[in-house]
Amino acid sequence: MDKMRPQKRGDFRKQVNSWWNSLTEGQRTVTGIIAANAFVFCLWRLPGMRRIMFTYFTSNPSSKALCSPMLLSTFSHFSLFHMAANMYVLWSFSSSIVSLLGCEQFIAVYLSAGVISTFVSYVAKMATGRFEPSLGASGAIMTVLAAVCTKMPEAKLAIILLPMFTFTAGSALKAIIAFDTAGLALGWRLFDHAAHLGGALFGMWYVTYGHELIWKNREPLVKAWHELRTKNAGKGGGGRSS
Repeated sequence: MDKMRPQKRGDFRKQVNSWWNSLTEGQRTVTGIIAANAFVFCLWRLPGMRRIMFTYFTSNPSSKALCSPMLLSTFSHFSLFHMAANMYVLWSFSSSIVSLLGCEQFIAVYLSAGVISTFVSYVAKMATGRFEPSLGASGAIMTVLAAVCTKMPEAKLAIILLPMFTFTAGSALKAIIAFDTAGLALGWRLFDHAAHLGGALFGMWYVTYGHELIWKNREPLVKAWHELRTKNAGKGGGGRSS
């Protein structure tokens, strides 16, 4: 009878807290990204939102909106399988990438990767004259995958449906780059190969050079920003009381 009784709110909260505390820092970090992708996926199901979704949540160099879709399309999936596959890969590599970069740097790199991979896609579409809309987090996720594989080339990976076959992360990265390069050169339309390739190359470059050139050199800007905020807060707090 105790098992058949409905759970109390306190018990449910304890279970949620227990689940949340069992997650790694990386998994907690990507939970918000996955939730945002799920929310945008639900918006695609609303007939009244279709026009807005095609305008702002798909990237196309011939579209009226060019800048905002470079980021918003990174969180956009029309197919449930497409979203599930991308989010599974992101979840799988979340602990490794956050341990490498930290939470804040990972978020910055992920958002930048979405914009950069979309820009590479724009260039490829302009060069080939194929103005087709693209969407999905694949470009940004390719940055995450490439960054981890570059830093941990000897790590063992496996495909979820074929767990008995394992391969090194370095070999997987080479195969992915070769596949997307061939797809881009031969004009395949299976995926947005230009976005994939742009994301992968950005991930490789960032963990090799970008971290030293960009992230570490941001400290003077951050310090100046905090000093400016402190001065403004001091000026704002000097008013008279009546």
